[in-house]
Amino acid sequence: MTERNQIYKCEHCGIITSVIQAGGGALVCCGTEMQLMEAKATAQEGKEKHVPVIEIDGSTVSVSVGSVPHPMEEAHFISLIQLMQNGKVIMGKTLSPGEEPKAVFYNIENTENLSARELCNLHGLWES
Repeated sequence: MTERNQIYKCEHCGIITSVIQAGGGALVCCGTEMQLMEAKATAQEGKEKHVPVIEIDGSTVSVSVGSVPHPMEEAHFISLIQLMQNGKVIMGKTLSPGEEPKAVFYNIENTENLSARELCNLHGLWES
């Protein structure tokens, strides 16, 4: 059973999808069930370049990837940054190689209980 905001990956072709509305079925790609991506956190190796860092300035929230800037090259980059509140995605930004590994979200009225997650094309899903 899928749950809203989960992210799944096909281990064969590499396609990644996010669940917008939960359902009872399994997500299937290339003839096999897609794998749920579990978010890594500060305890895992590579945290310096992967754990999202949140900065709040009034109603503006900036999310940078890593305390050390993450590479944004063709072979290794951040493809997604999501701002979450109480475990639910409230905003997101997709990124491409060459862009800064950062997202700025405006007009966030309630900044309590914010977290962020990001998706590295090589090292998976990471959460603050």
